[in-house]
Amino acid sequence: MLFLALTIQAQDPKMNTYVSNLMSKMTLDEEIGQLNLVIPGGAVTGSVVSKDVDNKIRQGMVGGLFGITGPDKVRQAQDIAVKETRLHIPLIFGLDVIHGHRTIFPIPLGLSCSWDTILIEKSARIAAREASADGLAWAFSPMVDIARDPRWGRVSEGSGEDPTLGSAIAAAMVKGYQGKDLRNSETVMACVKHFALYGGAEAGREYNTVDMSRIKMYQYYLPPYKAAIDAGAGSIMSSFNEIDGIPATGNRWLLTDLLRKQWKFNGMVVSDYTSLSEMSAHGMGDLAMVSALALHAGLDMDMVAEGFLAKLKQDLNNGFVTRQEIDQACRRVLEAKYKLGLFSDPYSRMNTERAVKELLSSDNRRFARELAAHSFVLLKNSNQLLPLKKSGTIALVGPLADNHRNMLGTWSVSGDPSKSVTVMEGIKNVAGSSVNIIYAKGANISDDSMLVKRTNTLGIEIEPETRTPEALLEEAVAAATKSDVVVAVLGEAADMSGESSSRADITIPESQENLLKALVKTGKPVVLVLFNGRPLILNWENKNAGAILDAWFGGTEAGNAIADVLFGEYNPSGKLTMTFPAHAGQIPIYYNHKNTGRPYMDDGNSKFRSDYLDISNDPLYPFGFGLSYTNFSYSPISLSASTIAVSQPVTIKVTITNTGNYDGEETAQLYVRDLVATVTQPVKSLKKFQKVYLKKGESKEISFTLQTDDLKYVNSDLRWVYEPGAFKVMVGGNSRDLVQADLMGIQSLPKSSMTKTPKN
Repeated sequence: MLFLALTIQAQDPKMNTYVSNLMSKMTLDEEIGQLNLVIPGGAVTGSVVSKDVDNKIRQGMVGGLFGITGPDKVRQAQDIAVKETRLHIPLIFGLDVIHGHRTIFPIPLGLSCSWDTILIEKSARIAAREASADGLAWAFSPMVDIARDPRWGRVSEGSGEDPTLGSAIAAAMVKGYQGKDLRNSETVMACVKHFALYGGAEAGREYNTVDMSRIKMYQYYLPPYKAAIDAGAGSIMSSFNEIDGIPATGNRWLLTDLLRKQWKFNGMVVSDYTSLSEMSAHGMGDLAMVSALALHAGLDMDMVAEGFLAKLKQDLNNGFVTRQEIDQACRRVLEAKYKLGLFSDPYSRMNTERAVKELLSSDNRRFARELAAHSFVLLKNSNQLLPLKKSGTIALVGPLADNHRNMLGTWSVSGDPSKSVTVMEGIKNVAGSSVNIIYAKGANISDDSMLVKRTNTLGIEIEPETRTPEALLEEAVAAATKSDVVVAVLGEAADMSGESSSRADITIPESQENLLKALVKTGKPVVLVLFNGRPLILNWENKNAGAILDAWFGGTEAGNAIADVLFGEYNPSGKLTMTFPAHAGQIPIYYNHKNTGRPYMDDGNSKFRSDYLDISNDPLYPFGFGLSYTNFSYSPISLSASTIAVSQPVTIKVTITNTGNYDGEETAQLYVRDLVATVTQPVKSLKKFQKVYLKKGESKEISFTLQTDDLKYVNSDLRWVYEPGAFKVMVGGNSRDLVQADLMGIQSLPKSSMTKTPKN
């Protein structure tokens, strides 16, 4: 058997020796079997389901399983592989552990709005402990795709539109899942997805074409993947989309030239669900052709399509692939299993006793509540309507106000909706008996029969009432008239976002819009609590609701966390990580756009400018935006030097003052604009961020260190370069409201100005 020297990973000689010895005993069929990842139960993200799985395991035709959990169930499958196959090679078990396993945390877009990488890493650590106790060794997460189009349903799974924040969160998630040693039975291997550029799907439509320049790729879309790999991610998942006309699963430039040669990734690459066989529909040939294409590109494991299993031997005989390529893919799969300690103990993650103790523990739920509260974004709060008093009468209205199923959000495959806390329950838990609650459903989530049918594909999330819309509305208005304040809990059902959940109309469904208008018409103050997996268009809501709290989908403890914020037990600190458009015609819309030669200027003279005749260019809520129950002011910026050079970083200082009446947290954001560059640059780019806690009346000076590396951009040679010149430095609480200072970048400092480091 031949092996390329390149396949030997010098960093672990023991692993190399073990895997080489094992492969020397393997037949071609057994090697190909290791490249096959199957799902034995119901389909998760496609219509194809694997067949006759147990017999295939016995015949050495399966390398891994996903879609099953529970120590006992996983053990049954592992027993077949370890006890009934010739070489006793263990299986690897994976699952979509996206935002928690049994204890469900906020959807990833909500998590990102906390801007708190410490809490996010801890959420992944808890998810890993739960998943590994449940028999799993592999999490198909984090999803790190940069997204600028809120119509795309999968924005709910990512961290928004910015590469700096997205990179920080990607690294935190990988570290949380994998810990310091993958052999530890409480870890799982991260699988970074979707490689690559999936968030750039045209028209925001799922599985659609992606077409962009290489500069755009390298500067804006690729950094989070690279950050995850640099953090040690053990595996990568190829995406459904094409890149430069070649689907990612069969794209050698992507999977070999970029990923392995440029970025030095030495882990395993798995396809997305049947993305290998789907290359035929892209127009890349029959199953044999696309299987050969994928293997040659650098794909190691085929998820569900079974193209490798069915066609690689034929491809080898026909000279379309080499034995060396099959060996290489098999080696990477076996190395992943070795790194996870599966050869030492195939059952280490099947611990029934630990599962009972770990899953949905009180500590995990307590943290889920804390994290959810940190993820919520206060979008409006007129006349300090919030926080509410723990007295009087509240009309709690809306189809999501007492709804267990929709608390968890999309991609909560192992979550138990019956264990979730509704908003109704949360308010009762926090406010107690001193608050009188009058509940009315008020409307269905949607009365659109087609939308209801498609949303309910994976389970009943929209359950239409037997009562008429008019009767529901009448009951809600009656409740509102008897109340001191109305809390309207509205928005999307859980699977109105997520995979295969693109929406052309990203407003609140009409049934709920009518309800909200009727509630406002009563004259009672209205607090809108919003459930959503994407930015929504909220123009009417912003003008007419008294307060708006974006709760995304908060997970298992959503109701308690929402009540904590509504009653001031926690002062909201979330900040948006995606821009909220004012109109669908603005999409795609994002803060770090470029100027044109005739840039938009809000000066009343719009002719011959890059704008619209009928609307403003401005979003409804900008990137980084989020209110608090208190107010924060920023002093002018102080720079340690007016120039920056490779040998001289600059310290940027600003004093933040809590000028309101509540203690609170603020996320200070540092942006930079490169005023003159060889390649045009955006109007601003996030470079640093920092959370600071301030008591009411307190002031605190914070500082950021800016280096020339932070000022680099991708040039026409696809190199990250620093160019001397003029820069604007901006600091504030969002990407719109900023204080700024001028900074000059120079090539190097005169020798006379450079200080010597004293000797000890």
